[in-house]
Amino acid sequence: MVYRYESDEDTFEGRPRPGSELSTIGDASPPHAGPSPSRFPTPSLPRTARVTRVAPPTLPGPVPPRGAPPFPPPATRAPATTQPLDLPRNRRAPEPGRSGSRLWQVLVGGAAVLVLLALCGLAGAALLPDGISQPEVTPSLPAAAPSPSRTERQDIDSRDTDPAPLTAKEVFAGRKLAIGDGEEPYAVLKTQSSASCPTAATDEVADLLVRLGCNQVVRATLRSPDEEYLLTAGLFNLTDLATAQRVRDRLRELLDGREGRLRGMPAGDDTEALTEAPSRVGWQVRGHYLAYCLVVRADGKPVKAGDPKVREVLYDLIELHLDKKVLERRATGGSTGQATAAPGGTD
Repeated sequence: MVYRYESDEDTFEGRPRPGSELSTIGDASPPHAGPSPSRFPTPSLPRTARVTRVAPPTLPGPVPPRGAPPFPPPATRAPATTQPLDLPRNRRAPEPGRSGSRLWQVLVGGAAVLVLLALCGLAGAALLPDGISQPEVTPSLPAAAPSPSRTERQDIDSRDTDPAPLTAKEVFAGRKLAIGDGEEPYAVLKTQSSASCPTAATDEVADLLVRLGCNQVVRATLRSPDEEYLLTAGLFNLTDLATAQRVRDRLRELLDGREGRLRGMPAGDDTEALTEAPSRVGWQVRGHYLAYCLVVRADGKPVKAGDPKVREVLYDLIELHLDKKVLERRATGGSTGQATAAPGGTD
């Protein structure tokens, strides 16, 4: 979180971030022709006389009961009328010779399939070069996993998990500092990496940094692209996130009470305003780091409250450069492998 002040050292307020059965024709067998059995009973014959009965012809219909009169001779029966049965098409009897024709077709078709398969096999064998065997499948080894330092995020909330010290080259790499594509760069006039945090603060602010374990400050002095403003920006290296937040909260009270201030760093001629002129300052915390920026007018005149250009400078250095570039690169392991010279000295 970024605070904003209206004192001599002012802070920056950050910008918003899925078929049925075949029925028989005729209901029943035709009625028997001849006289009714009840009117013409069969005459009784002597027991001694053996009568040879002639079996009646088999006719459709029920067999007459025992004791019924014999069937009349065929001459006296009315001929039964027969009608041709209309068989369904799918139930007709097979035509003579048809089954043999179908069997022959099956045999010829099977032989044709066998011949075709044999020809395909011969053609495939002819296409393969001689002496070449089938390729063996070799199990592929898994690809080497990328280096964790380049792909996994690094915890920068504590110096225990982020022990490598900052370097001036890591924070301010060159003589020009480009914030965005197509924008004029800031000129980097001087850089410094020091193990003594009080070099960047005075009075109670310096004591606060020492008391809460600050062991490094990396800062630089820059000139704005329009050359109207001078600024000093950098990072304080504290013990952990909680400690950095304590410094952030206490710093507001100390600046409001004029009990100390953050120092500007002169960089030769025409930069004396950094130590003499009224300034505006902003800061914010990420991980165990406190990022800050102090801005003055290059001509030494007081900075007007709410100056949009000053707010733009603070946003460029604190939010876009120190946070989004430097600390984000460190959080993703991008600083691994860089030279980590011991803090101290002036570049």
